[in-house]
Parts: sequence; C-alpha cells; structure tokens
Amino acid sequence: MRIAYITAGAADMYCGSCMRDNTLAAALIAQGHECLLLPTYTPIRTDEADVSEGRVFFGGIGIYLAQKSRLFRHLPGFVNRTLSRPGLLRWVSRKFGMKTRPEDLGDLTLSMLRGEHGHQRAALEELLRWLEAHRPDIVCITVTLLSGIVPELQRRLRVPVVMTLQGDDIFLDWLPAAHREQALALIRDNCRQVSAYIATCRSYADFMADYLGAPRERIHVVYPGIQLNGFVKPSESAAKQSPATVGYLARVCPEKGLHLLVDAFHQLLQGGDFPAVRLRVAGYLGERDRHYLSELRQRIEKQGWADRFEYVGEVDHAGKIAFLQSIDVFSAPTTYREPKGLYVLEAWAAGVPVVQPRHGSFPELVEMTGGGLLVEPESPAALAHGLREMLLDEERRRRLGELGWRGVREHFSAETMAAKALAVFDHALKREAP
Repeated sequence: MRIAYITAGAADMYCGSCMRDNTLAAALIAQGHECLLLPTYTPIRTDEADVSEGRVFFGGIGIYLAQKSRLFRHLPGFVNRTLSRPGLLRWVSRKFGMKTRPEDLGDLTLSMLRGEHGHQRAALEELLRWLEAHRPDIVCITVTLLSGIVPELQRRLRVPVVMTLQGDDIFLDWLPAAHREQALALIRDNCRQVSAYIATCRSYADFMADYLGAPRERIHVVYPGIQLNGFVKPSESAAKQSPATVGYLARVCPEKGLHLLVDAFHQLLQGGDFPAVRLRVAGYLGERDRHYLSELRQRIEKQGWADRFEYVGEVDHAGKIAFLQSIDVFSAPTTYREPKGLYVLEAWAAGVPVVQPRHGSFPELVEMTGGGLLVEPESPAALAHGLREMLLDEERRRRLGELGWRGVREHFSAETMAAKALAVFDHALKREAP
C-alpha cells in the first residue's frame, strides 16, 4: 500500500504527535508498505531515526508571510521552497519557536482551514501537485487543523482520507472564542469528506465525536506504540542506587503538571517517611516556559529541598532510557486529558511503575497493563498519597513495573500500532471502493 502520511512539525521541540507519527511510518515501512511521511509547518523532531521526506510543505515562514501580505501570496514556487528549507525552518524555530501564542494565530488558523479559498492556496497547490505525482492509495492527515486540504484533495485525487485525532482541541481551546467557533465550523465542514478517523484512546474518541460532530462509529481506536529497541528488562538494567527516586520525563510546562508534582513531592517530604527521596526531571524546555521552571526552583529553594531536586535537561533516546532506568516511580500529572501518554509507555518499557491522574488515556493504559496507580486529577495531596504508597512497598513497585513491562510489549509496540492502523486504512479503501 502506498500511504501519504501528512504530519505537523512542532517547531524545535520533541512532540508526542510527531514522535508517534514517525514511529508509525517507520513501522509501516518495515512491514513492506510505502509510507511517505510529509512534514508541514516545520521539520519534525524525534529521538529516533527520522523517516520523513526531506522537504516541508506549508512551511511556517511562507504561510505566515502569505497571511500578513498579498506580496507573498503569489511568489514563484522556488521562492516558497527556499522559505520552506528544513535548515531555515529549524533555525527560525530555535530562535522564535514557542514564543508565538496560539491565541495570536486565529486568523492564520481560519485561513488554513479555508483551503483553496485561503491565503495559503499557493502552498496547497504545491502539495497537491506533489501528491498527484506520487499517486498514493490513501492519505492520512494527523491534525484536523490541516483539514482545509481535504475538499480539493478529494476533488483531484479521489482517494480515501483518514484523519487522526490526537490533541487538536488543546490548540483550538486556546484560541479566542470567536476564532474557535469559526475554526470548529470549518473543520466539521471539511471533514464531511473524511472516510475514517483514528483516535489514540477510547475516551478521546468519545470526546471528539461530540466535539467535531463526527459519527462515533467512524472513529477507530489505535493506541500509540513505541519502538522497544534499547529497553531492557528491569532485572537486566543496572541496579538502582539509593535513595528512592521519583521521575518526570515530559515537556516542562504547566500543561504537563510539573508544578503539581513539585507540590506533591513537598507533601511527601513533610510526612517524614523518606529522608533521602529525590525528584529527577527531564524534558524539553521552551523559551516560553523558562520562567515557569525558574519559579518552581525558587519555590523548592524556599521550602528547603533544593538538594533533592535535579533538572537534567533535554535527553536523546539513549539518555531517555538511562534516565528511566535511574528512577523508581514515574509521574507526569497533566492538567489536561492527555490523549496519548507516550511517556507512560516509555516508563513501562523500562519496567518503571507510574502514578497518573485518572483522566484522558491514563485509565485505559493502566487498565490494559496494570502497571500503575491512578489518583484524583490536579490534587497534589492525592498524588502525594499515590507516590507514598508506591515508594513504601518495594514488592508492589516491582510487581507493577513488571506488569507494565509485559503490557507495553503486548499492547503498545510499534508493530501492533502499525497493524491496527493498516486495518483502518483497509477499511477506508473498501468503504470508498466503487
């Protein structure tokens, strides 16, 4: 099967959606399919081998300039391609990425959703010509914010379109109300021609069916999967050293709930049961969130446990595995209903049990593996209680870590994700067959 897989880059940061899309494309290629992973906005960034095409469509610089000035709406193709060069986009992302707020992008969002009627129609034409030249059997779009391409794509290529749902509502809900309502109306209209949807968990499928007004029976659940290369059984990894360690591995930002974990950890220390426990944090830190981390550090210093806290920075794939092997319990207590939870799967791949909020994908993941505890969302007291339970019972911690290790290999491998995605693609092809 020839699959055109359109993903969205996320400036210069590691992004769960980009990483999932790249892992899925690599697994499809390994299974003998031709999967053409097409980045949009910016190049993707992943800590594994990048299998995406060596060009970017709808380059962030070009579409922004086209939105701001008529001069940039009719430039020759080679100029647009120059503005979309991966190296240039990476440089701009490093300099300015994560400084632009979603609420400032309302007009651009609406223009992109208008497709051939928007200011970025020249960029759309370039993508459509590329797709016409490569003639895919099916097109998968992994963000509804790109649904503006669907009507013209269907008119010119007449192939099934599968839309992946994996967190667009988070961006849309940040937009001003007027822009958000218009954007939702455009997405719903564009998606009338979508053959099938993929959601990354049941709860998100249920939520997005209502949010988008999409038929629930057309939303198929394909849980995320990860490449397990490099992860070893807990008994095979280096023995963990005292003291016990709580770990967090995710983007450092309020949405991921690091402040909740800091507050819970402080409560844990006040109980007096763990005189030497420590908190280790790793993950991407964008310019926008540096003040957030600085405030957390100041809070920790005032509370008197700065010697128990360590931020190790951003880690690559090998560094991620080493980090996970150094901790005893994992937690990323998101304030939003996380639809994927890749970092939970990675913790389990290293045999580490988790303590997560009871919302989003987490209840489903824990139910399928048994690899952790669920606590009340946005409650430092509940989180501290869950962490305390886990740290006090070494045998339980080991048993839940083992369940997670087995469960991720049974349910959440890249190969399993690819097989289930292919089943959806086959369904869409049969549904659209004359």
